[in-house]
Amino acid sequence: MKRLATVALTALAPVSWGSTYAVATELLPPDRPLFTGVMRALPAGLLLTALSRTLPRGQWWWKSAVLGTLNIGAFFPLLFLSAYRLPGGVAAVLGSAGPLFVVGLAALVLGERARLRTVLAAVAGALGVSMVVLTAEARLDAVGILAGVVSSASMAAGTVMTKRWGRPEGVGPLALTGWQLTAGGLVIIPVAALVEGAPPALDGKAFLGYGYMMLINTGIAYWLWFRGIGRLTATSVTLLGPLSPLTAAVIGWAALGQVLSPVQLLGMAIAFGATVAGQLFAARSFSSSEKIDRNISMDLTDERVRR
Repeated sequence: MKRLATVALTALAPVSWGSTYAVATELLPPDRPLFTGVMRALPAGLLLTALSRTLPRGQWWWKSAVLGTLNIGAFFPLLFLSAYRLPGGVAAVLGSAGPLFVVGLAALVLGERARLRTVLAAVAGALGVSMVVLTAEARLDAVGILAGVVSSASMAAGTVMTKRWGRPEGVGPLALTGWQLTAGGLVIIPVAALVEGAPPALDGKAFLGYGYMMLINTGIAYWLWFRGIGRLTATSVTLLGPLSPLTAAVIGWAALGQVLSPVQLLGMAIAFGATVAGQLFAARSFSSSEKIDRNISMDLTDERVRR
């Protein structure tokens, strides 16, 4: 039951990320994805770091910079480039390949056994997502495809290295998340300034959208994600990824009036089934992963966080 609760909480992260498209199109300024990346990451990172009241020490300055670049600083711009150069469906399918990268990297770096059934679950998840988001009019672009593949590989590497390095003694996921978001946001700032220029003027809707993106979609979501990485296998966590495009499809249907075809409904069932199966096929038991992760959990309810 404890592992199930951890999986359920971690799953809230990709579910939250599935709302990104709807919030961006309905509330945020158009054509400013990199500025949006900065607004998502940097304020959330500074807030979580302040709440944890903990700064990196020693080698964790450069480790946080590396992890922040992989998970945020490189991932966001490459993801946005892919989304601009490709139809959303193609970009989503490339993103759904992330679990396959993690399965391979986890076997090489972490020694997690790459079981055939786990690989099949990842492939089934990507297939289901493709049935939901791909259209007959989808066009291909070499730069967009490369950006999408590299963005997935970057996030996969960040997930695996986050698991590999763990956390400093006495430091919980709240601080680690804050460090990574801060580092990632700082990496995006010069890219955003070079590509997009000065920040846009913001109205009330934009403030509402960015507030949601910063607090819920990024701060809490990434805290749950990195908390899950500390308690589960890297493969188990990444196999929750298809929940993001599935959530986006449901929101599009429920809130934006988009129609779901029978093929899309079947794809949703396949992707969701693959997600559930992936958790059942976890390479290690939750108790084994918990023994490996000996660091103190820094939950938002922890007494030391509330001091």
